[in-house]
Amino acid sequence: MGARYFKYCIRQSLLIGCHIFRGRDMIFIGLGANLMHPNYGEPIKTVTAAVRALDEAGLKVIRRSTWYKSAPVPMSDQPWFVNGVAEVETDKSAEDVLRILHEVEREFGRIREIKWEARVLDLDLIDYHGQSSDNKTQSSGGVFPHPHMHERAFVLVPLQELVADWRHPILKKTISELLTRMDIQQLQPILE
Repeated sequence: MGARYFKYCIRQSLLIGCHIFRGRDMIFIGLGANLMHPNYGEPIKTVTAAVRALDEAGLKVIRRSTWYKSAPVPMSDQPWFVNGVAEVETDKSAEDVLRILHEVEREFGRIREIKWEARVLDLDLIDYHGQSSDNKTQSSGGVFPHPHMHERAFVLVPLQELVADWRHPILKKTISELLTRMDIQQLQPILE
């Protein structure tokens, strides 16, 4: 399943301007970490290694956003996170992608015990081809898009870097519309 591109042309007088737009055939993964990893060290090195691990697990990374340093949400005394978003390509189902994300987290030493705890690695399925799951209560299987992504500047700002005209599959709002209600002061790009 490859990415779909659409050519959109406008004719004004004798000039024709064409733009290439990416179709909704996109998968986005949120990456984050705020604890030192025993092998990779600092969180930025951990999330960078996680990008390679996704590729090796069959989720071909097409591109990724800038890394950002962000305050924990909800606010707490835990260390700040390093966050970013990667676009991946695969022919795997959404459930298979979620399974792979959890496997990679486990390989990196992630143990899920307490909601919103500090973590060595966090991988979230942000968008799967603009689709949404029926499992809103997380009672069986995965939930996509991520149920809190529209409230998280550390997801929306990096996602906007990759696809500025993205719309939330359920809320039908653009990233710009979602960001108008957020304080993005506690989000700092990391210069690499």
